[in-house]
Amino acid sequence: MQLQRLYSYIRQAVDDFEMIEEGDKIAIGISGGKDSLTLLYGLSGLQKFYPKKFELVAITVDLGYENYDVSKIKALCEQLGVAYYVVDTQIADMLAEGQCSLCARLRKGAFNNKAKELGCNKFAYAHNLDDVVETVLLSLMYEGRFSTFWPVTDIEGLGMKLIRPMIYTPVTDIKGFQYQYDLPVSKNPCPYESKTQRHYARELLQEMHMHAPGVKKRILTAVMDGTIPEWKIRRKK
Repeated sequence: MQLQRLYSYIRQAVDDFEMIEEGDKIAIGISGGKDSLTLLYGLSGLQKFYPKKFELVAITVDLGYENYDVSKIKALCEQLGVAYYVVDTQIADMLAEGQCSLCARLRKGAFNNKAKELGCNKFAYAHNLDDVVETVLLSLMYEGRFSTFWPVTDIEGLGMKLIRPMIYTPVTDIKGFQYQYDLPVSKNPCPYESKTQRHYARELLQEMHMHAPGVKKRILTAVMDGTIPEWKIRRKK
């Protein structure tokens, strides 16, 4: 995927759901994976030509696993002109297999606190089109309802908003972008990464795509045309 195509995906999502306003200071969560690094590239580029001026900072929450090296991420942030911060934690020592939800809460808490300390009023997460659809499947299978996360979410108690600018970006394009731009992707150090419900939903979605190519975009269309008010396009015509 060319950089211009990435800008197009992100710009459309940002405009459709009015994710960015004049003067925003946005914290990007950088895990070291391909998605967050692609979002870093996309928003830092958008910053240069978007009509509403905004600031960016990048934040990594170090869970405390051994040999987790962020030096290449730091170098990329310097190259892109984005301030970079690392929050050191010992979250890994608190976890056992199956405690993914606890890990997520602790990680988000550390990230949110740092972003607020830096004066940010918005967070940007790198959830992509496939993540949207996987969450729909998880909701159907385990909750019995048609639901997914929202493009823009108000964070209660913090007075901040969470935005997801890559909701239109397919993971296949992100993988292509990763190799074309030689992103410094760090392997996820979590030993339980491949044992989650989301991993199962991802495999199921891949199988569905083999039988019905284009199913991911059709499910996204169902989300946007459905009854979830937060997924109604806000862009003023």
